[in-house]
Amino acid sequence: MMSKKIRIVIVEDHPIFRMGMKELLEQEKDMVVCGDAEDVTGAFDIINEQMPDLVIVDLSLKESNGIELVKEIHHQYHPMSSLVLSMHDESLHAERCIKAGAKGYIMKQEASESVVKAIRQIMSGNIYVSPRVMSTLLNKFQSRPDRSHESPLKCLTDRELEIFQHIGQGLPSKEIALQLNISVKTVGTYRERIKEKLSLRHGGELVRNAVIWFETGLYTP
Repeated sequence: MMSKKIRIVIVEDHPIFRMGMKELLEQEKDMVVCGDAEDVTGAFDIINEQMPDLVIVDLSLKESNGIELVKEIHHQYHPMSSLVLSMHDESLHAERCIKAGAKGYIMKQEASESVVKAIRQIMSGNIYVSPRVMSTLLNKFQSRPDRSHESPLKCLTDRELEIFQHIGQGLPSKEIALQLNISVKTVGTYRERIKEKLSLRHGGELVRNAVIWFETGLYTP
């Protein structure tokens, strides 16, 4: 008797990557991709229609932050699981995603080697992250965790980090406001908070540091 297949939805805004992921997963006899979407709106449509076992979420979607989708899956669709894919700064994003309710986190460049293993581990009731991230998470339980290598960006909230990322993409405040459905004034407030938290003197420093981080994954003020 054949066991029940793991039903998966892929949320990814790059069609070629989405197609490749689907082909990779459907080579597994116990997995089936029952739907895919390129944005959060489409994701909710297919999730509500198919009610999959697991949703693979790209952290950087065109018009929204994948972490908000992760939070919604965790709170509204239990016991559905989510696995996050990202191409930026594992040490910064992985912990945030796990706290938001994701059951796993993989860097995109490692996805083809790791995604099947990650899905099996998640469906067995475990969390899947790289050994480096697991070490960081375990340090949180120590009485004196080692914070000497933590990124200064750790002090930013999820929304502040999202705006910092958009700044790094070169988006002006008006475009950021449009994408996040908030006012330009609110974006300005967030920019000031980010500058204060990162001890940046002016807007030019904010943009320069954001662009360097977005392009290299490194924050070195």
